[in-house]
Amino acid sequence: MAAVEADTQTAMAAASPQSSFSFKVLTVNIHKGFTFFNRKFILPELREAVRTVGADVVFLQEVTGNHAKHGDKFDNYPDTPHYEFLADTIWPQFAYGRNAVYTNGHHGNAVMSKFPIVKFENRDVSISGPERRGLLHCELQIPGRSVNVHAICVHLGLMESHRAQQIDMLCELVHKDIPAHAPVVVAGDFNDWRHRAHDLLEHKADLHEVFVQAHGKAARTFPARLPLLRLDRIYVRNAIGHAPVVLPSKPWSHLSDHAPLAAEIEL
Repeated sequence: MAAVEADTQTAMAAASPQSSFSFKVLTVNIHKGFTFFNRKFILPELREAVRTVGADVVFLQEVTGNHAKHGDKFDNYPDTPHYEFLADTIWPQFAYGRNAVYTNGHHGNAVMSKFPIVKFENRDVSISGPERRGLLHCELQIPGRSVNVHAICVHLGLMESHRAQQIDMLCELVHKDIPAHAPVVVAGDFNDWRHRAHDLLEHKADLHEVFVQAHGKAARTFPARLPLLRLDRIYVRNAIGHAPVVLPSKPWSHLSDHAPLAAEIEL
């Protein structure tokens, strides 16, 4: 952790407000650390794979904060919350938003960052019924910048009517709670298989999806072994997305039911 913080401080000292600055982001739905159909617990393998990407900021969905019984069933189950286990010594800063709470534990979204998280809030965007959803909004202090970057980790509902309302809530957050000149990165699992989010987010919040800008359409991410649906996204405002990539099937299709996305974000 000390080495990471020292590298960050060196970068901050070298950067000037006038110079461009880029950082890498990764988003992945980790399915609570289990393989498809919950056949095997693979969080330790997932941690190693996430490390190899070299992302500065990681957006995680379906992250377990606590589970009272899994530790008795699986020998490799960590004693710490999964976001802390994944962050380890690589990402000294992390934030967790608890969404779904049940008898034995809870899970939600998380953001891991090599940059200071100076503020965070988990906004409840659940609509009705048992499906609980949230928007985890973090402010990141970036080298040489007087304005913080706003990172929002998203996991929207399965029902289209719910998603429409949740997208409206996301647009309201960006429009009302974030300064108009501030850089914004919104990433996660949108479950938007009918591709309704792009126009709404562009017109209501000036958010642009990095794969759409680079390739004309969002990336296919689900199911990871044979991606057909374009569910996972990275949107930006007051920033430029470069080199967006869908991470390769090996080893990722073994580690998550969603293919992860990565991109360079230039300020």
